[in-house]
Amino acid sequence: MEREIPILYKRKEECCGCTACYAICPKEAISMVEDEEGFEYPQIDESKCVRCYQCIKVCPIKAERTQ
Repeated sequence: MEREIPILYKRKEECCGCTACYAICPKEAISMVEDEEGFEYPQIDESKCVRCYQCIKVCPIKAERTQ
């Protein structure tokens, strides 16, 4: 069974905009997209994503929750 596309955040409060996920992605599947207030949030290009979950592992907010 194929793994799901990782969910980087459900609400904007769950993302600090640090770009760690963007930087670590081996397939350059994540781009930082500006919202209407000028803050950047990661967006995954599902056609490029290989579901390696490096983005989830490197996320400082998600890392806090798994300890």
